[in-house]
Amino acid sequence: MAENLFDLTGKTALITGGNSGIGFGFARGLARAGADVVIWGRRADRNEEAAEKLRAYGGRVFADAVDVTDESAIVAGVARAIAAFGRLDTVVANAGIATQAPFAAMDSATYHGLLDVNLHGAVFVLREAARHMIARAEAGDRGGSLILCGSGSIFQGVPTMAHYGLAKGALNSLSKALAAELGPHGIRSNVIAPGFIQTEMTLADPDIGAAITKMVEEKTPLGRAGWPEDLEGAVVYLASDMSRYHTGDTLVIDGGKLSAN
Repeated sequence: MAENLFDLTGKTALITGGNSGIGFGFARGLARAGADVVIWGRRADRNEEAAEKLRAYGGRVFADAVDVTDESAIVAGVARAIAAFGRLDTVVANAGIATQAPFAAMDSATYHGLLDVNLHGAVFVLREAARHMIARAEAGDRGGSLILCGSGSIFQGVPTMAHYGLAKGALNSLSKALAAELGPHGIRSNVIAPGFIQTEMTLADPDIGAAITKMVEEKTPLGRAGWPEDLEGAVVYLASDMSRYHTGDTLVIDGGKLSAN
């Protein structure tokens, strides 16, 4: 009988920003592989809509309205997730926003508003996950996978999005530090860096979205922009025991665009 090497049955995963876009793609991949999932988003109605779709894959789903710009809300939310499922094996720090501003004209509100979500929110989510996983390890139950959602902007400059690239670059650096510090507890830390993924957020302006999609199609060896489902394999792999010796890495999922430029 064939064995499913990437079966996540019995594992639990928390995905921030999991009710739409890339985050929902991560959650769907994990649910399809058998994991029980916790999804966070600021809107309870959107969370429940996403949760209903995820329940179709047969696992348990817990949806929770959590604003990752609020440290106390993060602490309470992680506690609720652990209370609901007993443990967290994987935590995906995905919640993020994208704003644009020429660097010379960028105001403080735009800068801090993005970093509060994309960087500081991720830091405190990962800190709470690490506390839980370290406590488990000290009790004899080692292991855990921290997954950070990066971006091609880690490697390439994007005009009018310096603050976005700054946040993603900082997360990439953070992941390396976590891999080094938490490895002795059996906790792994890796980044998934997507290229241009077509979502509600990236296609919010149809004209801009269409122009970017066309540019990506022309410059990407595989000849197309990405979709959230293109990221499912990477997140399932990093959540599975098949990646037990894989940490401190950044997986670029961009159809080959970075390698061709």
